[in-house]
Amino acid sequence: MAWDFNHSFKDFDRFFVGFDPLVRKISEATEQATRLAQEAKYPPYNIKKVDDNRYVIEMAVAGFGKQDIELELAGDKLVVKGCHNQQQTESQFLYQGLAMRPFTRQFTLADNVEIRGAQLLNGILKIGLEAIIPEANKPKKIDIQDGDEDEDTAPSTAEYIAERKEK
Repeated sequence: MAWDFNHSFKDFDRFFVGFDPLVRKISEATEQATRLAQEAKYPPYNIKKVDDNRYVIEMAVAGFGKQDIELELAGDKLVVKGCHNQQQTESQFLYQGLAMRPFTRQFTLADNVEIRGAQLLNGILKIGLEAIIPEANKPKKIDIQDGDEDEDTAPSTAEYIAERKEK
């Protein structure tokens, strides 16, 4: 059950005479905090792991066109900005359920993650990401060879790695 801040403080009016401005300020601060919390959730998004190295960020941007959305990579931050350019018309909304308000979303990317592209389809912005793993960090198969028990012919780890790099 949610606590109604305005209603609860009205009950205190009879006990605290002259505190109306303070109660009003607290109420306004609560409303502003609630509004900011809602804006932090806009627009909603998913982050999907496609496979071991690929990811997709899906963002619901209903009402926005390609021209209204800007993607920017600044250091390790992927910044997605949206600003809807509504044309002024004589019609007025009787009800507006689509927010279409300006937004900025930031995602911190690891050093080895690269953006592979972005597309806007049916109100969903999809941003493809890939984690690039250097060859030196990829798992390596080690061949097992037949050998004589008398001979110590198996290469050392350093020799094996040097041999793999040459190939």
